Formats: sequence, structure tokens, C-alpha cells
Amino acid sequence: MVNATQDANSAAALFASLNANAGSAATASAATETQDRFLKLLVTQMKNQDPLNPMDNAEVTSQMAQLSTVTGIDKLNVTLQALSGSMASSQSLQAAAAMIGHGVLVPGNGVDLAEGFGYGGVDLAQSADNVDIAIHDQAGALVRNFSLGPQPVGLANWQWDGRDNSGASVTEGSYTFTVDAVQAGNRVDAAALQFGMVNSVTQDNQGVALSVGQMDGIALSQVRQIL
Repeated sequence: MVNATQDANSAAALFASLNANAGSAATASAATETQDRFLKLLVTQMKNQDPLNPMDNAEVTSQMAQLSTVTGIDKLNVTLQALSGSMASSQSLQAAAAMIGHGVLVPGNGVDLAEGFGYGGVDLAQSADNVDIAIHDQAGALVRNFSLGPQPVGLANWQWDGRDNSGASVTEGSYTFTVDAVQAGNRVDAAALQFGMVNSVTQDNQGVALSVGQMDGIALSQVRQIL
């Protein structure tokens, strides 16, 4: 015969564990598993109770009430998690939609020359004594290079006037650029940032994505600066 006192203590321990973890996030499957464990324990406890000292109805009712409370908390946590995720997604979409029509800097080494100007940016891992920008055409030939001079750590923007190294205006269109940053003669990690206008925003299972210039599928987290 199973000792009824031990079973009662086991049930109490189970509820203590449940109550201790009720504040943490739980899934529906975890709640179902908890109910199954409790019911199996309660049935075993009742089957093997001492006939001369049976469980009190109030005790059984109290245990059932505790189970109901814990299960309710689990379900509430699952619901709150879903609501929180939905709100975060909605806020991200609203923030992205507000960018439509604005220029942004995202990772990339392209530069579009339009109306005589091209724009870009650099993200420096540390301050640099000098930052050089080299612009190339689609064939890879050097068109223009210029220096931004000393720059602090972080983002630095630059503007190209659409002229080559001889001072002549070049054809509008798509170009590429490279970055060379140095500090005390040593190269500094510098990420190229491409400028583009936000045309539209989409949302799918992967999250919010932007259409920036001629680039599609730009994640909201990739936007380094809004200009």
C-alpha cells in the first residue's frame, strides 16, 4: 500500500513547484502535462489512501482549486505572450511605414548618381585618422576618390558631386564605392552604407521588410540611419 501521507506531501511539493514557476511563460502543452501529472497523482493517492483515515473532501477540493488556478495562470501567460508579439509586430510595421518617402542608410556599397549628386555612408568600428572613399563605375574602373579626413567612431555620411578626378561630370546611373579607413597606420573596420529612398513596406512571416531604392527585402533592423 502506498503511504497516503507521502502522496499528500508529493502533491504539496508539486503545487509548490507549480506556484513557484507560475510567473514564468508557459506553453499550452506544458499546462496539459501538468494537469495529467496532477490527476495521475491524485488518483493514485485516492486508490491507496488509508481506509481508516481517508482524505478529507475539503483537501481534495483545495487541491483541485490550486490546479485550476495554476492552469489559468499558464493560459493567461500564453495569451499575453501572443498579444505582446502581435503588438510588437504592429509597432514595427507602423515605424517602418513612417519611413516611406525618407532616405535611409543600409548596408551596401552601391551609390546612385541622380541630379548631379550621389550619397553614401560609413560605419566605423573605431575613430580613424583618415577615411578614403573610392567610387567605381560598373566596369570596375576608378571614377573618383576623395578623403573625409579624421572621423570619430560610428556613422559618417558623405556626398559626391558627380564629377570624376579630372573634374568632368559623369553619366548619371549606378556606381559602387569602397572605403579605406586607417588609425595610426593601421586599418580600421569600416562598413559601407548605401543610401536609398524607402519606397514601400511589406510584412510576412519573416517580419517587416523595406523596399529601398532598387533594393528589396531590407529588414527593418538593417536601417542604420534615417536622413
